[in-house]
Parts: sequence; structure tokens; C-alpha cells
Amino acid sequence: MIALSLSDIQLIQKIAQEAGQAIMQVYEQPTANWQLEQKADDSPLTLADQRSNAIICQALACHWPEIPIISEEEQIAPYEERKDYRYCWLIDPLDGTREFVHRNGEFAINIALVERGEVIFGLLYAPLNQDLYWAQKGEGAYLLEEGEYKRIWASSFSFEQQGLRVLGSRSHLRPATTAYIQSLNQPQFMAKGSALKFMALAQGQADIYPRLGPTMEWDTAAPQIILQEAGGQILDWESRKPLRYNKADLHNPHFMAQGKEEQ
Repeated sequence: MIALSLSDIQLIQKIAQEAGQAIMQVYEQPTANWQLEQKADDSPLTLADQRSNAIICQALACHWPEIPIISEEEQIAPYEERKDYRYCWLIDPLDGTREFVHRNGEFAINIALVERGEVIFGLLYAPLNQDLYWAQKGEGAYLLEEGEYKRIWASSFSFEQQGLRVLGSRSHLRPATTAYIQSLNQPQFMAKGSALKFMALAQGQADIYPRLGPTMEWDTAAPQIILQEAGGQILDWESRKPLRYNKADLHNPHFMAQGKEEQ
């Protein structure tokens, strides 16, 4: 397994922060300047997505030329080629583009390193508040706060308890997810956009995030290792096993993201 050094992690941090500055330069302009488009799947694409993607992909390719990149905004190599990757980067250069368009600030940059289907490093950066989270397998999960790395932890919970703090998507809440939430014991529902939902779990601010709707691997890869190292999990809804990456189909199955479940 590749073990990134602290200097490697700080370099990736700087890459994310530079990409975040590019995103904010677009965010602060009039919407007419965003070059807003609709992709084939009807999701939005802006100049901010494109600029962030260019900064991240060029920097990673420069410093780690041997590691291929899978990004939401890049041409994806066919699985016949990808299946032989030992390592790859999984990138979402602007996670939560709908939230960006709605100007609510709930968007982030996701950068993950995957080894044979398992995430071994993840970094998430929220440009508006400049919050930065990272984790490496076996080394804990951290939030950069006032120049120091502060360890973060998920809360313990039970599915049977009253008042579970349940996260849901601000822009993608589906009827099946709503029905599940309503089956819980007096849940407290909390809406939040992008991968910041997973960071709320990793910091003990919520208990579960059920997702019975479509997501892509770049939406969850970086958050997964951060949440795992904080004591939580992202589990396939059916198998109850951790999500896997660089699959033939880059769509995720339905999943349950959660804090530390009491046994």
C-alpha cells in the first residue's frame, strides 16, 4: 500500500485549496459568467467545475504520473483498461454543483486515492468556509483547524433509538428515502448538500444518512475513508459491506452512511 507522507498530504491540501480559489472566483461572479451547461445526465456543469478539474488533474499528474485519474469531468477510460489499475485517483472537482448554482455554499472538492477497489486516502475541501478534512487508512480522520490537524470522531447510535439525527440530500431526496426516514422512531431530519453530509457524520453532528438514489463513485470515495477513520461506515444497502471503487459501472449501489453503530 502507498503511504502518503505528511508532505504529500500537505501538497494535496494545497492543490485542493488552489482549486477552491478558482471555484470561488467563479462563484463571486454574476451567474451569467458561469458558462452554465446541462450534461447528458441533466446535471449542471459550470466554469468552476472545469477550472477546478484542470488544476487538480494537472497537479496530480505532475506529482504522481504513474497513478491514473478518474474524474467526473474527464473522459473515463474503458473498464478493460481500468480493471488493471492497482492505484487510481478518484476526483470530484466540484461536488454539489446544484448547491453551487443555488448559491447556498454547500459544495466541496473530493480527492481520493484507491488501491484495488478500496479507498486508502481521502481529502475533502469546502471552499466557502475553507474547511479541510482528510484521512489515511489506519491513521485517523482530521479537520484542519487554525493551522492544526484536529482528530474527529463519529457518534455512537442505535437504529432503534428515538430521535435519530438523519441527514438527507437538499437537492436529491427521493420518495424511497423519505419513506425509510418516516419508518424511524421520531427522527430529526437535517438537509445538507454535497459530501458535507458525510463530514457531519464524521464529526458526530448526525447519526445516519440513508441514500436510496443514484450517486457516483467520486461522490463517496473521499468521504468514505474520512468517515471510516472517524469510526463510521458507508455500507451497501443490500450486502452491508463497504462500498468498492473503480468498478465496471461507476455508479454506487444504494447505501447507508452512518456513525458508530452500537452492538
